[in-house]
Amino acid sequence: MTSAPGFTAGRPPEWDLDVFMHGDEIQTALITLERNRRTFAWKCWDVDSDGLQLQVGRSAVTLGGLLKHLALCEELKFQGDLVGAPVLPEFRDVDHESTWETWAWDSARDDEPEALCDLWARAVHRSRATVAGILSESGLDYAPEGGMSLRRLISDMIEEYARHTGHADLLREAIDGVTGEGPPREFPVP
Repeated sequence: MTSAPGFTAGRPPEWDLDVFMHGDEIQTALITLERNRRTFAWKCWDVDSDGLQLQVGRSAVTLGGLLKHLALCEELKFQGDLVGAPVLPEFRDVDHESTWETWAWDSARDDEPEALCDLWARAVHRSRATVAGILSESGLDYAPEGGMSLRRLISDMIEEYARHTGHADLLREAIDGVTGEGPPREFPVP
């Protein structure tokens, strides 16, 4: 079994340039997901309530809503779809099918910045633990009966983060002018 940097439960990802440049399929997938997560986190951290609720133009998308939406995506894909585990309590009594387009944005309006960042970080840590467990036993080809493989779910999460990190980049620039492709090296890994 290949090691999976960044997916040891309770520990942040470790940067290894050689693995980044020459890693196998698992390492490459996980490093890409972690880079997207870390960049997204950087766009959202140290933003006050007003900043987390800022909307640009006609879009309902906010940084606060993105934190909640991506936490939900982490939970649905890696807890619900992958292992059939219950999602975090914050997501259990929501009709996600009928409110998918609005719930995260509407419900995040009343949440404090620390609560939103904590919710997202808890979901990410749960995902890391779940993925580490599956990888140690089965690898990327693992799929629950009738469900998508871990490979497909990781790819979907990379796509989800890539799309929404672009949104977060525009919103953060509108808030305080902060731009950039990636966080500074000293930015902590959530």
